[in-house]
Amino acid sequence: MVREFHGNEGSIAEYRHAIVVSKYHLSITQKLLDGALKTLRRSGVPEDNIDVFWVPGSWELPTGVQIAAAGDYQAAMVFGCVIRGETTHDQHINTTVSNSIGRLSVELNLPIGFGLLTCNTMDQAIARSGGDVGNKGVETAEAVLQMVLLNAEYQKTLT
Repeated sequence: MVREFHGNEGSIAEYRHAIVVSKYHLSITQKLLDGALKTLRRSGVPEDNIDVFWVPGSWELPTGVQIAAAGDYQAAMVFGCVIRGETTHDQHINTTVSNSIGRLSVELNLPIGFGLLTCNTMDQAIARSGGDVGNKGVETAEAVLQMVLLNAEYQKTLT
C-alpha cells in the first residue's frame, strides 16, 4: 500500500516559529514580515510562539538562523532583499545565502522558508512585497506551515 503525506491537516497552534529578518531594505522586509505574521496568526499560531530575530543584512540571514536554532523551534523563515547593482556583489550574496539556508535546513532537520527577494530593481521588490505580484512573505509562511504539518503527519505514523 502506498502512503501519501500532504501536510494539509492538523493544528499548527502548538508549534514555535523563528523568523529571521534583514534590516537592510527595511521598507521591503517589514512588508514580508507583516505578511508572514498575518498568515501565522490567521492559521492559529499564537504570538507567544513566534520570535523575530533582526539581522543587519541578507548576508547575515544564515547566521541568524543558526542563532535561532538554539531555541526550540519547529520551523524558521528568512526575509531579506537584495537588489542588483552595478557590480556582481548581489550574485555572491544571493548564491551564498541561498546555499547556506538550504544546507542549514537539511543539517538542522528544520523547515526553513526562503523569503529572500533577489530582484533587478526596487520596483520588482515592491511588487513582490505586497504589490501587484503578491506578498512573498505570505507565500513563505504558507509553505512553512505546510511543511510543519507534513512532518507532524509523518511523525504520527512512527509512533
